[in-house]
Amino acid sequence: MNRFLTIGFVAAALAGLAMAQDTKPAPKPEDPKPAPTPAPTATDKLKFEPIFELNKPFFQQVTTDVEQTVKVQGGNELKLKHSQTFYFKWEPLKKDDKKWTVKLTIRGIKLKVDVANNPVNYDSTSDQPNANNPGLNDFFKNLIGSDFTVVFNENLQPEKVEGQDALLKNLGTANQQMEQLLKKILTAEALKEMSDPLAGLTPGVAKGVGEAWEKSSSMKLGPIGEYDRKLKFTYKGKDPEQKEFERIDVTAELKYKAPTDAVDGLLFRIKSGELNTQNPKAGYFLFDTKTGRILKSELAVTMTGSLNVAVGTTETVVQLNQTQTTTIQSSDKDYVDKK
Repeated sequence: MNRFLTIGFVAAALAGLAMAQDTKPAPKPEDPKPAPTPAPTATDKLKFEPIFELNKPFFQQVTTDVEQTVKVQGGNELKLKHSQTFYFKWEPLKKDDKKWTVKLTIRGIKLKVDVANNPVNYDSTSDQPNANNPGLNDFFKNLIGSDFTVVFNENLQPEKVEGQDALLKNLGTANQQMEQLLKKILTAEALKEMSDPLAGLTPGVAKGVGEAWEKSSSMKLGPIGEYDRKLKFTYKGKDPEQKEFERIDVTAELKYKAPTDAVDGLLFRIKSGELNTQNPKAGYFLFDTKTGRILKSELAVTMTGSLNVAVGTTETVVQLNQTQTTTIQSSDKDYVDKK
């Protein structure tokens, strides 16, 4: 999926490793509404592009579930379960020539982590969101309500994202070391990939039923490491169960490379290691041609391998097995209840 979702993948890995070591502007008049895209026949081709309407927001819910097994050399096996949900609001603001400017806002967050039967929960949509962790509470409190201005080019791909500096400043308020770490991870390129409502689906050229396309990229996460990513899409035509939507199957291959630099803010350093995708299985997108949105998508990725981790002067080999399942849903209605 996009880079932002992969950051969720890495966040769970960091939590597991750490715990393992611990065991030892004003709007313009509305433009005319775009005409709905006709439902394709077997010979029609689609570009799978987003459709924006001036001042008509839409909402997304992105959930990432991770199951992870960590085994430290000479120690016990550690089980971790991690689930996070982000709620986003997309608000088209203006259109200049063929470019759209859209505001993306983080509306809410849910987090549930269970490390060896030690749960940590946070839910910004609840009357009592407390995670029993002051640092975690402050981090999420500063994250919720953050917004970005995204400029989409004439091909309806994210071209520029503004708001990075304000976000980093807010998140680093309580911890300057964390701010330096986030600068390495939440780069301009990372935010641009995050700011894609179709999560990398758009092929750039029209595709017909049975046609396939690939997208490759490198996701650099500073002192956490780097992921080489390849997504393979195949347009399958009408979904057999929900025939008003188009189905695109997708598989993902990820390969992890250890970081080449270090930065303050981490309790450990990954000195070397390798993680690879095991037995890639097809996920899917259900695409709504009338709205230009993902009705729903789901993709699971399993990675295994080992990491050489240093804590102070002590180095340890960590065996890691991790499965991440990411689900995206879109709606005209806000997923976050207004209190």
